[in-house]
Amino acid sequence: MTRQMTGAKMVVQALKDQGVDTVFGYPGGAVLPIYDEVFQQNDIRHILVRHEQGAVHAAEGYARSTGKVGVALVTSGPGATNAVTGLTDALMDSIPILVISGQVPTFLIGSDAFQEADTVGITRPCTKHNWLVKDTAQLSQTIHQAFHVASAGRPGPVLIDIPKDVQFATATYMPPQSIKIGHYNPQVKGDLAAIAELAEAIEEAECPILYTGGGVINSGPGASQLLRELVEATGIPITSTLMGLGAYPASGKHWLGMLGMHGLYEANMAMHDCDLMIAVGARFDDRITGRIDAFSPNSKKAHIDIDPSSINKVIRTDIPIIGDVGHVLEDLLKVWKSRGRKTNKEALSKWRAKIDHWRTVDCLKFDQGKTIIKPQYALQRLEALTKDRDRYICTEVGQHQMWAAQFLRFEGPNRWMTSGGLGTMGYGFPASIGVQMAHPDALVINVAGEASWLMNMQELGTAMQFRLPVKQFILNNERLGMVRQWQELLHGERYSQSWSEALPDFVKLAEAFGAKGITCSDPADLDDAIMEMLDHDGPVIFDCLVEKHENCFPMIPSGAPHNKMLLGEASTKGAIETSGAVLV
Repeated sequence: MTRQMTGAKMVVQALKDQGVDTVFGYPGGAVLPIYDEVFQQNDIRHILVRHEQGAVHAAEGYARSTGKVGVALVTSGPGATNAVTGLTDALMDSIPILVISGQVPTFLIGSDAFQEADTVGITRPCTKHNWLVKDTAQLSQTIHQAFHVASAGRPGPVLIDIPKDVQFATATYMPPQSIKIGHYNPQVKGDLAAIAELAEAIEEAECPILYTGGGVINSGPGASQLLRELVEATGIPITSTLMGLGAYPASGKHWLGMLGMHGLYEANMAMHDCDLMIAVGARFDDRITGRIDAFSPNSKKAHIDIDPSSINKVIRTDIPIIGDVGHVLEDLLKVWKSRGRKTNKEALSKWRAKIDHWRTVDCLKFDQGKTIIKPQYALQRLEALTKDRDRYICTEVGQHQMWAAQFLRFEGPNRWMTSGGLGTMGYGFPASIGVQMAHPDALVINVAGEASWLMNMQELGTAMQFRLPVKQFILNNERLGMVRQWQELLHGERYSQSWSEALPDFVKLAEAFGAKGITCSDPADLDDAIMEMLDHDGPVIFDCLVEKHENCFPMIPSGAPHNKMLLGEASTKGAIETSGAVLV
């Protein structure tokens, strides 16, 4: 039913009609009319963050863990510019969020008014689409279109910039069902001839591999289930990008672990030696491909993706299939089954035996002494003590992020929130707040490095204000760990600005906010300290003091192919050169 209302009220009503229950934001002069409407209703919870970057990352965490569109509300000028990092992060990782920003009144636009910025111009490169609404009569329609654009096709961030006078003015509100969404209707069904060609390739392949990415998870839980069905039916080994963890269960017998720069030895070797590579919802990021001219050099390549611009952008594809992962996998299974469920069983058996041999390298092996906690051990124990709980994991960015991906295991989608494409330090803490808001009864842990965590430490105030029991598990090596590692391996051990000499006492910092702080430096005390963190019913900062100069292996050096990996000393003891891999 249409009715007259102010632009500010339209914003709130449109969010309600789109099923929004939570908004993350920070008020300012240009959005006060909207905040006044937020105050006068109880259907939407507003979470007051401490920085606009935190608002957008929290919206991302909410979106990643639910599959719904996350919403952030910021003011004009610095409010909008502070949101840019989160928008770019969401664009790189295909996360559906809506940022609503205030703007100076239309008659002041272009006059360098107080807190004016060209928000639409600034955010055009880092959003899927954005709008400046100058007519209140167009506002409700624009908001409904924004939700469609954010969630349809390849998901991504959108932004609506609303001048203050448009918020005060009155016009007719249009509900979602009365709106024509427009011309954005991405192709979801794949070409059946190409799907049949892929089914034939599966039948003939001797060394196939499935390379899966975040697109599987973005497609919805049905896509993950279809992927599992395909793997179990065909017996094809499967690996995943950082963003795709959980689409196939880590306990599955065909799981190879994560692929790429810090991926597992067996996953990278299988990718290099395969004769059929099926990319599903992945975009051939440089951290995955290594040296492009040596990427799966002897394979036929198939690529399933809903974004046509991703096809042939990085890697030339023999079988391109444009469409939604869920729809394409459903059709692929139907076609393959109708053709007789055939695979080259004898060759597949030899292929799996070859992979099992690569597993014996034990690429994640490490030596845990009795006096200093190795970061790998800390995550190994965290996994053991939390794996049976209703658990969601966020991370910051750096060595700890890669170790978390290696040692924590995910049985289902939407349980792993990390910044993949942009690699945003400071992402994890506010993201964990968004996840906890979406899943109030779940265990939410942010695996962090001390440097990353400090970038948005102020959000501890948000966690305390809203009684969110997020656990901050900090692997504290007193270094910018990944920077230090690259300086050691690639820059002659010249450690330029890769650690801080003025770190806080994290326990006292937690207590200053009213939270619980725990510190642990002895491996013998680690399990008890982790349980103390888990048993506390409020926010916790866990300061885990770990080996300062531990390196994250395996590692594909920049510019190297998949079969030229650096492995840690514990993994290489007794190992031999295999398929040209250099083990050092």
